Amino acid sequence: MFESGVSVTNVLQLLLDTGPTVQAVLLLLIAFSVGSWGIILFKLRQISRARKESDRFTAIFWESRNLSAIHGASVGLRQSPVAQVFRAGYQELLRLTRAKRQVVNAESGFSTELGGVDNVLRAMRRAANVELTKLENGITFLATTGSTCPFIGLFGTVWGIMTAFLGLSAAHSSNIQAVAPGIAEALITTAVGLVAAIPAQMFYNYFIARVRVLATEMDNFTSEFVNIAERHFLN
Repeated sequence: MFESGVSVTNVLQLLLDTGPTVQAVLLLLIAFSVGSWGIILFKLRQISRARKESDRFTAIFWESRNLSAIHGASVGLRQSPVAQVFRAGYQELLRLTRAKRQVVNAESGFSTELGGVDNVLRAMRRAANVELTKLENGITFLATTGSTCPFIGLFGTVWGIMTAFLGLSAAHSSNIQAVAPGIAEALITTAVGLVAAIPAQMFYNYFIARVRVLATEMDNFTSEFVNIAERHFLN
């Protein structure tokens, strides 16, 4: 029991004594909290794996000079957004080099009419957008939780306080002890709203920062790969 005399049992009793509207607000806030924590745990695992596998792929890419071997290594790194961007660029590059051979065999020479570097760039950017969508999926729910739960909790508090004072008026009493339990019950929704909102907002900011780092890495890798492709394969 705390020094103030408030215990877990007392808090639970207050929750049970709340009215149906306040209870509905509490259930809604708890649902938001459970949902946001589920997303937080999933995203922590997803982004951590994306970070580790991307670092591993980048090391493999710069250590090897064989694109085919790099492509083979990327197959086992499906959680790496950088690896998936490479796979898209590599497959488009293969298609273009095959088209180049056919054109050369026809003695027409290779030209930008076949798409060239622009095709590789578009394929890689399209893959990067797909990977970003995967990484950002669910994060907006955390932002919604962080921005709305305090107001939902405040609504429950206002409703509970209003109900408590209406009960006090109906009882024709001015004793603060008569309304104190009702106010205490109402304030619980504000506390629960903050408990749901604070971690959701904190992890939202964290995930957005991590996703931006991965997005920058994909952009940088795309530029490097396109330069390599233009110098060695599409001239």
